[in-house]
Amino acid sequence: MIALVIDCRTDDLGKAADFWGAAFGRDIVTRDQDGDGKYAELHTEPDEPFLLLQKVDHDPRVHLDIETDDLDAEVARLEALGATRVQFIKRWWVMQAPSGHRFCVVRQQPGKTGIDLNTWG
Repeated sequence: MIALVIDCRTDDLGKAADFWGAAFGRDIVTRDQDGDGKYAELHTEPDEPFLLLQKVDHDPRVHLDIETDDLDAEVARLEALGATRVQFIKRWWVMQAPSGHRFCVVRQQPGKTGIDLNTWG
């Protein structure tokens, strides 16, 4: 896992970042990670998953991001386990587990060198 993502249905992601930053005792790294106003990041240590806030139109929830160095292979592996593809967005897949939980499969992210990654042979 590379990120814990808090999906926020809000018109003001800055207010959500202020709340969650204070709730977790974390500084806000950026209020606009991609320049599109949809992502804010809270400070985490190098060996911790990213803590992101995402502005969404669906009901608020929390989801996980699974990081991979081979997007197609990881998506295929998860499909073989019973997950289904929901939607490709920007550069990642939104998927759904057999349990109904949504999660994302994302490409390797820079800056989290302390997290051990799975190695696929």
